Amino acid sequence: MAADLPDEGKTMGLDGARVLVSGASAGIGRAFAVGAVRAGARVVFAARRQAELDKARDEAGGGHTVAVDLTDRDGATRIAAAVQAELGGLDLVVSCVGVAPLKMLVDTDDEDWERVFAANVVGTHRLLRACLPLLDASGMVMALSSETVVQPRTGLGAYATSKAALERLLVGWRTEHPWKRFTTVTIGATFPTDFGNAFEGDILMRALDDWGVRGLAQEQMMDPQDVADVLLGTAATALGKPGVCLEHLTVRSPSPVVGTFADSLAPFTGETP
Repeated sequence: MAADLPDEGKTMGLDGARVLVSGASAGIGRAFAVGAVRAGARVVFAARRQAELDKARDEAGGGHTVAVDLTDRDGATRIAAAVQAELGGLDLVVSCVGVAPLKMLVDTDDEDWERVFAANVVGTHRLLRACLPLLDASGMVMALSSETVVQPRTGLGAYATSKAALERLLVGWRTEHPWKRFTTVTIGATFPTDFGNAFEGDILMRALDDWGVRGLAQEQMMDPQDVADVLLGTAATALGKPGVCLEHLTVRSPSPVVGTFADSLAPFTGETP
């Protein structure tokens, strides 16, 4: 009987786990960090905006904050120092940083490219490099990528390119440090998001029209809290299974895309949200 096997199905959970979340001031990152604290984890919240970090920490009822811009050369070092001082080490690093200018490629200039890669790729690399000595022998890294890597969307060319580079970066880290676990998490259409709220109206409407024509407009987007809850459960299970590495996880809405044949059948099949 299962009761006679005390280790069967057991997971570490998040109680007592040492967790760092970058991009913890908004969206999925904030929801994950808050949820981790409430699940009993010891959490460092890292992001650029101190005021928003303070709100997230207060909402969680605990945790530590460090206001840092990972595009600064010493930003990751400051985060690692805060982790060392507050946690002493790490079981889990969750990178939720995402900069996404909504621009057609013909309008994307050098400054846009530099800003996107500095945050989404180089900044993440700096974070991993600084935190590697603190990461437990079987520790986990979860870095958020985007479905735009494989499903290109008008206006998000620079963002998709940077996330493709991020995914290859994680492969490189996994190759060079095989006993550590590096997970790329592909995120589908989610709203509201901090960078999505900043999209300009005119270009957004143009992009949405094009996404619809191409069958890429999701009828129902995921909620950041729901995504974070799924990732929290996944991390809680995986932390207790050091012999298992989730190399790539995809999280998408099950809803049909707008204008597709499946969408037109929904009233008849009953498969509606």
